[in-house]
Amino acid sequence: MVVDNDGYLSLIEYLTENLSLFIDGTGDTGDETVEDVVTDMVASNIMTVFDQNPELSSAIRFQLLKEADAVVDDLGEVLASAWQAKATNEQVTFLEEYISLIKNLFDSVLAR
Repeated sequence: MVVDNDGYLSLIEYLTENLSLFIDGTGDTGDETVEDVVTDMVASNIMTVFDQNPELSSAIRFQLLKEADAVVDDLGEVLASAWQAKATNEQVTFLEEYISLIKNLFDSVLAR
């Protein structure tokens, strides 16, 4: 559905091209880890998808939740070295943009 399409693979490549943001990890941080930020943002965006598409069947909703979990798992693998570190403001900004792009993939899949 989402994680097995070319757009998603391109986004993973984009993430790996920007790994330096997560390797350095210096800068102002909040209290949340990278994992917390990713999990919250993905959950928030999937809820937005559901709100925007109230006609979705429970089966499709369940599939989308599985896909969202797969996205979090993939991000956890790619960002493993920074996953438990406090997220910097720069990392949060990047993750906001990145997860918005992932939400766009969900939107485009549902539009078909």
